[in-house]
Amino acid sequence: MTVVLRAARWLDVETGELHSPAVLVVDGEHIAAVDPDVVPEGAVLHDLGDVTLLPGLMDMEINLLIGGPETPTGLPLPMHGVQDDPVYRTLRATVNARITLEAGFTTVRNLGLMVKTGGYLLDVDLHRAIEQGWFPGPRIHSAGHAITPTGGHLDPTMFQRLAPHIMPLAVEEGIANGVDQVRHAVRYQIKYGAQLIKVSASGGVMSHSTAPGIQQYSDEELAAIVDEAHRAGLHVAAHAHGDAGIRACIRAGVDCIEHGSLASDDTIAMMVEHGTYLVPTSYLSEGLDVSKAPAALQEKAAVVFPQARRMLGKAIAAGVKIACGTDAPAVPHGDNAKELWALVDRGMTPAQALRAATVVSAELLGVTDRGRLEPGLLADIIAVPGDPTTDITRTQHVAFVMKGGVVHKNTTA
Repeated sequence: MTVVLRAARWLDVETGELHSPAVLVVDGEHIAAVDPDVVPEGAVLHDLGDVTLLPGLMDMEINLLIGGPETPTGLPLPMHGVQDDPVYRTLRATVNARITLEAGFTTVRNLGLMVKTGGYLLDVDLHRAIEQGWFPGPRIHSAGHAITPTGGHLDPTMFQRLAPHIMPLAVEEGIANGVDQVRHAVRYQIKYGAQLIKVSASGGVMSHSTAPGIQQYSDEELAAIVDEAHRAGLHVAAHAHGDAGIRACIRAGVDCIEHGSLASDDTIAMMVEHGTYLVPTSYLSEGLDVSKAPAALQEKAAVVFPQARRMLGKAIAAGVKIACGTDAPAVPHGDNAKELWALVDRGMTPAQALRAATVVSAELLGVTDRGRLEPGLLADIIAVPGDPTTDITRTQHVAFVMKGGVVHKNTTA
């Protein structure tokens, strides 16, 4: 089926140039033409009005399997990992996937957490079900289980204390110590469909028993993780707040740093030199509700978040390759575009923030079939009211979503 989209304007996210008016021709799953002289006869027409057409946005750090809507009775969600099980968690993820897609994010990296699943990679199954058309959701690049050492961030250290043998996690579920075990953990994720590897390389803010700045894995363990992943053609994303952990990751050849909160000026320069990507998840410092967290975690957040905001400003000025990621549901699912506001607040122009959420994110994924509005690319297209290059908050009001030529949302009428 051929579809024609008409709008007031479209944005070339590569150059930041607006083109007006806009006519996009979609044939099947792909963009067939942009502003052609003649449109095909018999095409389905969507006249969207005073909106700007953009390529589908991308979120490079999300966790669709946790968080989400309240239950119909208004009761809070079950305690993650204790009162929910893999089936419940996966069913909830289908709702989160739809919410994310309707917010204009057509591609995401699902970066795994530590959960008891019996070794099943739930995000891989979620990806398969969406690709097979069972329910709507973004294109998912799955990490399976995050890999972390015993007692490290995500093991699960969101609880102040767990007695021994409560919620034990196996190597197949990401708990790995020593070079042999981390190689096993990576190979297991790859065997069962992970498309990238996530490692917890430093302590965390919202976890007990870990200081955000500490390096959790030895240089030898990090090198082994990267070696296993890269030989299989997979990228490695590293949760790393602390400066020492970030530097160790860069030396090991990690492709992307998640957060990077405490990176020093020298480490920022090192990221530029090595071409290491940064996914700063910066809106967390405004959007994460820590009011009900234990006092110790609130204190950590009060120290780390201001430093993280300053770090991002320096990274932008230095020319670090920055991609968009939210760490949802730390920021609620559906509020993903608020990360673009944070990027602008820290020093990017709106056009640069939009590029971070499209072109740069596609480069990080290693894909060339999306991220721009060009003939031959996937018809992942969204529309926002007005001009987002003058007001980035327009991206928080997505009016139209098309993924692969299929319209999933249209409130322009």
